[in-house]
Amino acid sequence: VDTEIRKEYLARVDARLQEGECFESAMRWAYRAALCSPDFLYHVEPADQLDDFALASRLSYFLWNSLPDQQLVSLAASATLRHPDVLHSEVERLLDDPKSQRFIGDFLGQWLKLRQIGVTDPDRKLYPEFSPYLQDSMVAETTAYFRELLDKDLDATHLVRSRFAMLNEKLATHYGISGVTGSQIRRVELPEDSPRGPFLTQASILKITANGTTTSPVPRGAFVLARLLGQEPDPPPPNVAAIEPDVRGAQTIREQLDKHRTDVVCASCHAKLDPPGFALESFDVIGGYRERYRSIGEGDPAQRGSIDPFIPLSFRLGPSVDSSGELPDGRQFGDIVEFQSLLAADSQHLLTNLARQLCIYGTGRSLAFRDRRQLAEIVSETQSRGGGLRTLIHQLVDSELFQLR
Repeated sequence: VDTEIRKEYLARVDARLQEGECFESAMRWAYRAALCSPDFLYHVEPADQLDDFALASRLSYFLWNSLPDQQLVSLAASATLRHPDVLHSEVERLLDDPKSQRFIGDFLGQWLKLRQIGVTDPDRKLYPEFSPYLQDSMVAETTAYFRELLDKDLDATHLVRSRFAMLNEKLATHYGISGVTGSQIRRVELPEDSPRGPFLTQASILKITANGTTTSPVPRGAFVLARLLGQEPDPPPPNVAAIEPDVRGAQTIREQLDKHRTDVVCASCHAKLDPPGFALESFDVIGGYRERYRSIGEGDPAQRGSIDPFIPLSFRLGPSVDSSGELPDGRQFGDIVEFQSLLAADSQHLLTNLARQLCIYGTGRSLAFRDRRQLAEIVSETQSRGGGLRTLIHQLVDSELFQLR
């Protein structure tokens, strides 16, 4: 702390003591003032290019969510941190350290809204198999999957399509995948026709984008566009009524959306929002695969499937799920697997958005129009080196976007 600032605090405490305040009261004022100071609440960085100490701090808070350790401070003090080989080595060291799990948890909480996993409580009549343990396993899958992408330097197509999943027995049973036992999350290879594995079809994301009772293509479509493709949808026009969930099983969500899709005011947005959401209709509120909707009214007797035999079933099977759709550019898909292939074909969009999200998280600011060129350079350089997540982080740290305030 600067000497002048210390003197100012001491002078104000002394003035309060001179006015007759007790020592405790005067010190409490000083504590409150210090804790409310912008220097305490925010990272204060120099303008323009970061000096070595500021770079060490930004790097450490990016990948460890904590202050720099002694090695980073020493490298900053010797003015060698910015040397390419040294900086590369430090990024590797930070990523390999267990403290990098803080980065993974915090970044996924911000990017994929993983912090909202507990916001909704699934309807117990419709989803009796849901449990806190299943929810914990969902979160563990998502964080372990990101860790695997990071450690193996896998490319951005793995955001939407994968040949492996990170599962324990609870999740594997929930997904209908056999041969997995125990509570430990581990890598499980999947058959080619399985939609499981990537963030797009993980139960955590599917739960976050549902309301606990029913699913809707609109919020799920908006999530895919904004969080995975980087295409923030426009807000809905005013005075458009929300669609009320029909848990009686009399009408599908696609049928309910028809009036919005045929309305001229709504049609252009729904042409973008609905296709990703329709593809994800293959999954219910808690991320289970389905071919028919569940209802508490009309329908056929429920099939137990993988639901524990000791759990009573009170729901019924309603209308069939239609997960087909057509993208705004005219490309069509018949189910979630075909939709995943269409998304994976545009790997640059996926990588660009991932780079943008990491930039925002790593620098603590939104990106401006002037940053587009530097972002494009990061993406281009990453692609030329294989397009992996770990490579992307290295390219970001090496960039002006990261090293300038």
